[in-house]
Amino acid sequence: MKKDCIFCKIAHGEAPADIVCQGEDLMAFRDINPSAPVHVLVIPKKHVRSINDLKDEDGTLISEMLLMAKKIVKKQGIDQSGYKLIFNVERGGGQLVFHLHLHILGGWSLNDQ
Repeated sequence: MKKDCIFCKIAHGEAPADIVCQGEDLMAFRDINPSAPVHVLVIPKKHVRSINDLKDEDGTLISEMLLMAKKIVKKQGIDQSGYKLIFNVERGGGQLVFHLHLHILGGWSLNDQ
């Protein structure tokens, strides 16, 4: 755990979050500044700064995050209407919190687009 990382604090129960799903190594919670009607973040509980910092031993982490996202979109009722999955990598790629996270965005009506 990195002490100054808000996502580490959330993962270890030291900061509040609206938790949507939780597993042994991952958790998902609603974004506090949503960009879509459904905006959920999937994070590993261990601190990984970004995709650039993945190590060989993290080989299954991304697939586990994607599989959790698949469960969440079904539970949120957006699996058929459509959704986006986004990893922002480094500041130039839009990453603002430097703890690996996957954005799940969806829930727009067809009139919104």
